[in-house]
Amino acid sequence: MKLIILLLVGAVIYFLTRGYNTQGYKNINIKQKQRFDGDLREHEGGLLAALMAKVAKADGQVCELEAEILKHTFSDISSHFENSEEVRDQLKQIYAKEKESFDNTIELAKKYLKLTKWDYKKRLKVMEYLLNLAFIDGDFSDTEFMITEDIANALEIKRADFEGMIARFKAFYANQKENKAVSIDKAYETLGVSREADMGEIKKAYRTLVKEHHPDIVAGKGASQSIIDEATAKLQEINEAYELIKKDKS
Repeated sequence: MKLIILLLVGAVIYFLTRGYNTQGYKNINIKQKQRFDGDLREHEGGLLAALMAKVAKADGQVCELEAEILKHTFSDISSHFENSEEVRDQLKQIYAKEKESFDNTIELAKKYLKLTKWDYKKRLKVMEYLLNLAFIDGDFSDTEFMITEDIANALEIKRADFEGMIARFKAFYANQKENKAVSIDKAYETLGVSREADMGEIKKAYRTLVKEHHPDIVAGKGASQSIIDEATAKLQEINEAYELIKKDKS
């Protein structure tokens, strides 16, 4: 049985739309755009941004791939509202503020639990996405484990499910390290740029490819497992190529 190792933005947004509550403005409606005038800090999208910030703080730094994923997450959430730019700015503000401290991590997770009390599958997907952010740089520190464990407990994620997700991520990245031998020529080929290209052109190609290989599960109303697996492997290949080229250029 195939394993879902890297949960991409589309899957998270798809599950955020489940159980949409138009009256309370707590969830996202993908069927029609509406103006959002409520408190985004009490909305699923805002709470997700806040929890993402806690995981990012645990790592202490944000790699470029993580930054790209965060950017697409904010864009995808805000795209479902008429005042999308305003919502996106608010998500970024929530993220920046919540990255300052761990103090209210459990409180935020419990608020998310309250909104999704009867949807365990949704909470599993969100937990998987948060673990994706923690593992995205190929490392999973003790601090990241403690923060994600606190969030998992507050979300009432079963211990076996939490440990199972961590084990799958560890296995995936261990396998990636074993197969990491990528030549510099192959790296330039992967990004579709020449060795004479400057870093501005290379970064543009990298960002385009990262966006391209995010399965748009919302628009497609559900991507197949094979598509998610293929995108997972391709995204890692793109990131490794980009990192190798940066070292070559420096």
